[in-house]
Amino acid sequence: MKLLTILFATFFLALAGTKIFEGDWNFLFSGNLGMAVFIIFTGFSHFKFQKGMAMMIPELIPAKMFWVYITGVIEIAAGIGLMIPSIRELTAVLLIIFYVLVFIANINSSKKNINIFKADFTGPGMSYLYKERIPMQIILIAWTWYFGIYLN
Repeated sequence: MKLLTILFATFFLALAGTKIFEGDWNFLFSGNLGMAVFIIFTGFSHFKFQKGMAMMIPELIPAKMFWVYITGVIEIAAGIGLMIPSIRELTAVLLIIFYVLVFIANINSSKKNINIFKADFTGPGMSYLYKERIPMQIILIAWTWYFGIYLN
């Protein structure tokens, strides 16, 4: 849930900034900026923690490093796309689908006790999945839908 700090902090800072500089609360901009910063941050983490991320991918999927890098690029592109009004809704729909698909890797990671930062098997296991990852996944999907689709 520590990652959600990036989402919420960016959102509240942007919200305060729009109130100060525009004279009104801009929820649409602030919500999308929060998710954009969050997803770009996680996208770059695919390049820093690539070995641990590759361990998350189920065995039946080949070319694990390719998928780690391509999903990192997809996340960075999604963050940019959320900030472009003409493609925001499409980006949000695709990002929600992406969140559902990559959740499989999160389940696999939890089952194997993978620590992505150390690229070993000292991770928190299934308790992380139930206590942190599932709630976070729900928040990310709901946030993306609300700010990227509903308010758009």
